[in-house]
Amino acid sequence: LAIKFFIQKDIPQEIQADVCETIAALGGRVEAKVPRAGYILVQPGTAEEERLRLCWNTPDRPDRHFVPYTYVEACKIHSMLLKQIFVHEGQPIRMHIDSSIANINVRATLSTRIMHSGGDPTASAQSARVILADPNTEVFQHLVKTYQGEPEKFVESYLWVRKCIEKGQVIYTPVVYKNPGGRRPGEERTQFTEQDEENLCNWIAAKIPYKETGGRTGNRLYQQLCEQASEPEFAWVTRHTWQSWRERYKKNMARLDVKIAEVVEQKKPAHGEKGQYGYVRKPEEKPRRTRKKARTNSTGAGPSQITDEMRELENFPPVPVPVAAGILQAVGVPNDPFNCLLYPSPQAVFPPHIPVPGAGPMDPAIARQHATEEEMEDDEVEWQIREGDPDVPQPPWAKRKLEDDGNDTNKRQKISDGESTSAGMHIVDRTVRDIAREFRFTVEEVKEYYDKCGDADRTRTRFKRMRDVLSALDDDEPTPVAGPSAAASAPEQAVTTVLVPDLPVGAVPVSDLASVVPLPVESRPL
Repeated sequence: LAIKFFIQKDIPQEIQADVCETIAALGGRVEAKVPRAGYILVQPGTAEEERLRLCWNTPDRPDRHFVPYTYVEACKIHSMLLKQIFVHEGQPIRMHIDSSIANINVRATLSTRIMHSGGDPTASAQSARVILADPNTEVFQHLVKTYQGEPEKFVESYLWVRKCIEKGQVIYTPVVYKNPGGRRPGEERTQFTEQDEENLCNWIAAKIPYKETGGRTGNRLYQQLCEQASEPEFAWVTRHTWQSWRERYKKNMARLDVKIAEVVEQKKPAHGEKGQYGYVRKPEEKPRRTRKKARTNSTGAGPSQITDEMRELENFPPVPVPVAAGILQAVGVPNDPFNCLLYPSPQAVFPPHIPVPGAGPMDPAIARQHATEEEMEDDEVEWQIREGDPDVPQPPWAKRKLEDDGNDTNKRQKISDGESTSAGMHIVDRTVRDIAREFRFTVEEVKEYYDKCGDADRTRTRFKRMRDVLSALDDDEPTPVAGPSAAASAPEQAVTTVLVPDLPVGAVPVSDLASVVPLPVESRPL
């Protein structure tokens, strides 16, 4: 069945007309009611879009998707229906495009791809689930180190978006095991208490839950423990140095391993789970390319930082980003010039049932009471005929109804058979046909000469001259004809035929040919 679409009502009629035409050309259907399974085309950043999401974005309708109205044009450019993959638990995955991606065209393309695939690229770094950054900068490594302890936050490269779209699913960068390092001796400086040992066991159980993984006697595990001293929940770390913590475990390994196993049995973590010690982020794949001479940027400050992948994103076919009319104001991260290009600032006074963007959540029951659209029922006929209401004016994109009056002077005239068939003809065939019709020759004759010369003007000139020659001939003047009759009227000596026997070449001397008797034309065999 055809895919169903519902268009936000306050989108300009000209845009709605273009979207409806594209949907119909691609085989879809535009519904007057909100479909149970389909796409709701909205204008991002508007109050009506927020109201529609509040009313109709429910967990029991997982096949109902909210996308910008430019989604239809994007599907046409890609020649496929773009999957809504950036969705987590029925909600769009919130993403933040870091300022390390400075190219405005790359940022716009990333944002458009994310929105068309179901994500939300307008979140701040604190509220986002995914942070996109340039892996060739120091900021990227800083972000990875900052958020490596948060299990629900991921730092990805700007190439990650394209990889997910190509694979059709969201796959975060995995972590791989890294050797924790060597060992160094240390000494105890303060007496350890039972609480110290309990805290140490909890730390080791969280970082290295399984002893066979290795690394419990390495230095880095305890150095990392002491680096958490600034956190309030790790205030106990300051009682000992990292060497003391390590020596405490090393000298009491058998006893402490039993306590660690009890903690692991309660929590049951998986191998390689995020946050465990020894597992680090898998490095980004660097594309292979030929070594080129470093080129300087326009300011001459050094080599350009724009990679081939960025140029590919920059040259991506542009898809218009929805922008509402009015004064533009950034929503989300302050001092971010990119968000200013996407989302407007509400300047009007909103009614009670219209939520103000960024003003907080609203009760869905209140929003549904004032909803002007309706949801399609299950018992509605899939293919039904809808009759227009004569009292309601037709939209500007609807077809004009033909007048019933037969004397209407503005009625369309029927086109001739030649004009109706010429619409599908090639321009060369149409030119050949016009030349043949203009100078009264057959199409085959004109086409044969055009195939030889390949020039339309030369063909037209030749057949014009031929028509002028034929028109200048007098009807009473005999036409000279080349052939046997013409040869008969000529002098006898000019048309006689020498009959030579069928002999091999050289059998008859040249001097004997003069003695051969010439025969008249009348005696010549046919």
